[in-house]
Amino acid sequence: MTDYGQEQEMEIEALEAILMDEFKEIHSSESGLNTSNRCFHITISPQDDDAEDSTDIPVQLALIFSHTEKYPDEPPLLSVKSIRGIQVGDLKVLKEKLEEEASENLGMAMVYTLVTSAKEWLSEKYGQDASNETIEDEEAAKDEVIVPHGEPVTIDTFLAWRERFEAELALERAKLMPESVLTAPKEKKISGRQWFESGRAKGAATVNEESDEEDEEEIDFDDDDFEDDEEDMLEHYLAEKSDSSTHSSRRAN
Repeated sequence: MTDYGQEQEMEIEALEAILMDEFKEIHSSESGLNTSNRCFHITISPQDDDAEDSTDIPVQLALIFSHTEKYPDEPPLLSVKSIRGIQVGDLKVLKEKLEEEASENLGMAMVYTLVTSAKEWLSEKYGQDASNETIEDEEAAKDEVIVPHGEPVTIDTFLAWRERFEAELALERAKLMPESVLTAPKEKKISGRQWFESGRAKGAATVNEESDEEDEEEIDFDDDDFEDDEEDMLEHYLAEKSDSSTHSSRRAN
């Protein structure tokens, strides 16, 4: 009859001698395993790690196990967790891998075999070369991220923007204007009413094209003034017409 307790005790002594500081017993409440039996914690680092200080190791994981009643004829209870730098998805993959290997090694003490397998997996997954690739992937991902920037649009910011825009637009227009226009003296402006009352409105249509244009006063209409005087011009015209009709009637009598 197999003495499972003795075999389990012998394995624990061997693991303590081989793993030394990496091996320790923990309380079952800390293990995450559904058991009240003795539980053990093994710290695993990559095989190719050359760091002298454990704090310099980029990745580490913990293999937690507890012997079942009939171990090694049945697999131990297993759990893996990240101590540093191991992704949750990878831990799930590793646990499935170790459980499969445990089933293949029934009948013999297997914990050290599982530790070796986990160490090899960690080296392949998170070794120096893999770490460099991971860092490069992370840096590439950062480069692809578009960070939103700018400030919220408010009435004040919009008005400030419009003022700058109009100033820039005026500057661009000025650059495109001929130099002669920019340096020409400002022409004398008259209102629409002044032009109308001066009599030029009546004679404008009959001006001789061969007359000396240099002697004529150049007139620049102010559109705003012209529009403002439209009603006054109409009243002036009607008044003149009324006077003319009155005179004609008196002569006829």
